[in-house]
Amino acid sequence: MKNHCPSPKLLERYFDQEASDEERTLLENHLIHCLSCHERLKLMGILREAIKKPVEEAMEKETFPWVWEKIEMGIKREQKASWWESFRLWLEPTPLFRKKVWIPALATLMVLLLITVSVLFKKITSYSEGTVVKYLESPIYDVMVYQLEKQKVTIIWLFEESES
Repeated sequence: MKNHCPSPKLLERYFDQEASDEERTLLENHLIHCLSCHERLKLMGILREAIKKPVEEAMEKETFPWVWEKIEMGIKREQKASWWESFRLWLEPTPLFRKKVWIPALATLMVLLLITVSVLFKKITSYSEGTVVKYLESPIYDVMVYQLEKQKVTIIWLFEESES
């Protein structure tokens, strides 16, 4: 590209047919003499075709009903609807909820919820097996002995006699 070549943005506008009449005339006169700008336009065309073909094939295979449903829902909301219609539209499931992906996701969530609930509400005993509790009364102190046999722990409480 020579120093007197137009800017690349002007070439892009010309390629996209967005250039003004004056710019188009200027570029067409320039392209007669400049091979590098002419090659750039050819590369832009090749690139457009390379991108256009896969996109068109994907568009032929895919229908976009959820897009149209969303547009229709938006149009319905734009119109002055009664409160009942607004409520009914609000309750309608979105197209995303209609996908079959949600079924396994909800099943997994339910299983995790059941496991969590069973773990949280598991019955925990306040005492362990193999404990010995003795209560001894004396004139000065009342004594309670709590003994765990497996862990070999002994806890002793001394209760003073109350003055009642």
